[in-house]
Amino acid sequence: MSQELIDQGTFDELADAMGTEFAAELVETFLSDAPNMFADLKEAFGAEDADAYRRAAHSIKSNAQVFGAKRLADQAREMELGDMASGGAAIAELEATFTQTATALKGLLDE
Repeated sequence: MSQELIDQGTFDELADAMGTEFAAELVETFLSDAPNMFADLKEAFGAEDADAYRRAAHSIKSNAQVFGAKRLADQAREMELGDMASGGAAIAELEATFTQTATALKGLLDE
């Protein structure tokens, strides 16, 4: 499953460039910060604040790209570039993908 969620080459490049230990710290920071990013996304959706919604989706996308979390980044990008019409369903789908991605990232750290 991690292969379809995480681009191994991107993850390996990060670990090679930054060192495995620092890459692990970055992953842990992302995983601990993600709930705040999702809270911002939900708050913006609830307030019908399209700019804040796009910024929150952009933050998730950018962070996901760092680790090669392609599916998560692609979904967040669609939200960033799209409108808020499917926001509730899109947020739920993004959160489900994040949960799977977090598991995959933790698995890579344990290897």
